[in-house]
Amino acid sequence: MNGKAQVQTAIISAGANGIGLAIARCMSRQGWLVYVCDQDEDAITQLQQTDPSLAAFACDVSSRDAVSRFYHAVKADLNARGLAGIDLLVNNAGIAGPTARLEDQPVDAWLRTIDININGTFHMTREAIPLLRCQAPGASIINMSSNAGLFGCPLRGPYVASKWAVIGLTKTLAMELGPEGIRVNAICPGCVEGPRIDQVIAADAKARSLPIAEVEAEYKRQTSLRTFVTCDDIANMVIYLTSPAGQRISGQALSIDGHTEGLSMEMAV
Repeated sequence: MNGKAQVQTAIISAGANGIGLAIARCMSRQGWLVYVCDQDEDAITQLQQTDPSLAAFACDVSSRDAVSRFYHAVKADLNARGLAGIDLLVNNAGIAGPTARLEDQPVDAWLRTIDININGTFHMTREAIPLLRCQAPGASIINMSSNAGLFGCPLRGPYVASKWAVIGLTKTLAMELGPEGIRVNAICPGCVEGPRIDQVIAADAKARSLPIAEVEAEYKRQTSLRTFVTCDDIANMVIYLTSPAGQRISGQALSIDGHTEGLSMEMAV
């Protein structure tokens, strides 16, 4: 980084569970000062007990007011530590959204998916840019997209639309902020082991009247390596992108997915 602060600082949304928590813990082990926010208040309370090195706050990223309050708290803490800005923003917050054909998508569920997955990224990034400028050149943004942001995927319309939007925003921000020395990339995970993909598979199986095991096997066949990835796989890519080895990487959508060959599937007509 630029040497303006001895401590490197990161903000991670949806950092109390899953991918976000793996990233937060990995960075904390490497000496980063990590701020996490999450809409799951119970998980935040638990995190404050299990991981006191992480500065954890409850926040719904789809709410502009909640994001503003979160950043107010972060800036107050930074000032108390004699720090001016942040080195990294990880926009990890996102939900899977409903599983249904487009004409059957509940409007409220569609809007909620867009509000969190893309509007939340907007709110978090808008507040972070002035703090990132304090640490430029060398600061960066990492947005969590998906392999669904590179393919179409039946029954997952709002999720797919939001993840394609994240990549478009990533490339635009890379162009806007690059001249200031701020890099912007997207990570596109495939299916990540854990409760979330289990819920997605169960919903998909129900929508297509198939056994859960059959749908899980179908998902794994979509990748050349015939496997799901782990939260640690994603965390390792974040570490790489923020290391000296990643200092010339920007504007990219980087797949961590065992090589997805496609997301098509058999659907009842």
